Amino acid sequence: MAKEQAVSGAEEVRKGVSQAYARAVEQTRTAGSSCCAGSPPESVLATLAGYSREALVSLPADAVQNSFGCGNPVALGEIREGDTVLDLGSGAGIDLLLAAKLVGTKGKVIGVDMTPAMIERARANAAAAGLANVEVLEGIIEDLPVESDSVDLVISNCVINLSPEKKRVFAELFRVLKVGGRFSISDIVAEPMPAWITEVTLLYSACISGAIPETEYLKGLQEAGLVDVAVRDRLTYDKDQLGGLLGADDGGSCCCGPGGVPKTALLRMVHELAGKVASIRVVGRKPQEIIP
Repeated sequence: MAKEQAVSGAEEVRKGVSQAYARAVEQTRTAGSSCCAGSPPESVLATLAGYSREALVSLPADAVQNSFGCGNPVALGEIREGDTVLDLGSGAGIDLLLAAKLVGTKGKVIGVDMTPAMIERARANAAAAGLANVEVLEGIIEDLPVESDSVDLVISNCVINLSPEKKRVFAELFRVLKVGGRFSISDIVAEPMPAWITEVTLLYSACISGAIPETEYLKGLQEAGLVDVAVRDRLTYDKDQLGGLLGADDGGSCCCGPGGVPKTALLRMVHELAGKVASIRVVGRKPQEIIP
């Protein structure tokens, strides 16, 4: 019974997250932009996302407007021509497209997402960019529709924190990687949070309630069998940065997820979590020799 309840709870979390991101895509469709779209200040791009202006202007505007990431996993991925790259939670495709340009015609980029609206956008954006080496699949990152030992590099951008079953995600990451394959992940981590935050569904979709401590995150990757796990970049958010990240001034979330969180809750959260939430970029690989 406990196991069935856990599974049901996980499905409810995924359903809520998917619906929240579908709403966010629809809002950008009707409004024409998001808080991460258009021409945000250069400091926002550099500090909160890590994408260069040159990289962004080379992509379809829709891929940028519907990006809800917290970093640039492509930057540290050391992507090689001919690589097969897998993007966990590929969204509208910003990282898919950047990776596709780097792997070239001899390589392939696969995106997996559970939200049909995001899949539709990613496929359209790949077509608009003229990239034939992109494939976008529907699925969950806890049970990837990808063959074992088939991927050179796994990337992910502010998605694993949303999973209610992170150990399953780490195990899947290990499974799909080739021997010696690498990963480059941007994600949100946080110190243990008060119950009122972890219990608010809307804050989960905003990449806060589901975040776990950095030490636990790294341990989960290592326990899955991955090696050389290391944090290459870290940004710990102060009050102003956290408020800007979550859109506390206007009640809407920016780079890390959909809005809808009441302003009073956002302001309280910013006050309590300043200095306790960080965006990290973590890398590692599947070992050359697998010990049974």
